[in-house]
Amino acid sequence: MTGAPTVINETTLSNSFLGNNMQICVVTRDFQRTMEGLTRAGIGPWRIYTFSPETMTNVTYRGKPSQHSMKLGLAFSGTMLWEIVQPLTGPSIYDEFLESHGEGIHHVAFDCNRIPWAEQIKAFEDRGYQMIQSGLWQGKYPHAYFETEGDTTTTFEIFEVREGFVWPEPEEWYPAPPPAP
Repeated sequence: MTGAPTVINETTLSNSFLGNNMQICVVTRDFQRTMEGLTRAGIGPWRIYTFSPETMTNVTYRGKPSQHSMKLGLAFSGTMLWEIVQPLTGPSIYDEFLESHGEGIHHVAFDCNRIPWAEQIKAFEDRGYQMIQSGLWQGKYPHAYFETEGDTTTTFEIFEVREGFVWPEPEEWYPAPPPAP
């Protein structure tokens, strides 16, 4: 896109493609402390997973194959999905963030109006944003991060949630699993 974007309406620019914000992620050195704090603030219950070479494939970091691992928690507050990440083995963009910024909000994720996956990636690349980390969780759920921090002060992520998605059983729940329906 050349030139400045034009205003379409009060929520849309001519170059809009991000769609809805689906997730906010906090990166931490102390998963338990952060999860307890967010629970105290009213966010939870938390699904807890380990993302590792056993659960992720096609993993890249800065354009090269990678095998990093992390402890990860997911919980909703209303319609917003919150994520906590504690890197376990690296290297990863989470380690970079902790080194340069300390703990805090690392990225936000968008649904890109559910356009096809390849078009989402192309939309970022067309704007000059390089993919800096990616992977495939459980063989079916792709995710990718883009180098947007210089322009936006944070990293942008996309991940694909397909029709009929069912949460994989977590390793554990915190503080407890929800009641059965």
